[in-house]
Amino acid sequence: MSALKVEIYTKMFCGYCARAKRLLDDKGVEYNEYDIGMDQEKRDDMVRRKPGASTVPQIFIDDRSIGGSDELAMLEREGKLDAMLGL
Repeated sequence: MSALKVEIYTKMFCGYCARAKRLLDDKGVEYNEYDIGMDQEKRDDMVRRKPGASTVPQIFIDDRSIGGSDELAMLEREGKLDAMLGL
């Protein structure tokens, strides 16, 4: 099985970002984090990948947008997250 690519766009002092990262950390999932707070290029990249995105976190699993912290938590509650992460 090939490793999944998990990416999360965040900002400093974002409670929702911290919550999403904590869930991924608890599952032992490695991810690339992009802080868009002071990086306009990464912000532009996020919006290009998810048109209309204006909030963080924005989470991508294998280039598929799954949304933010609430959507990640919902996938976990529904028992779908582990399968998406290949766990």
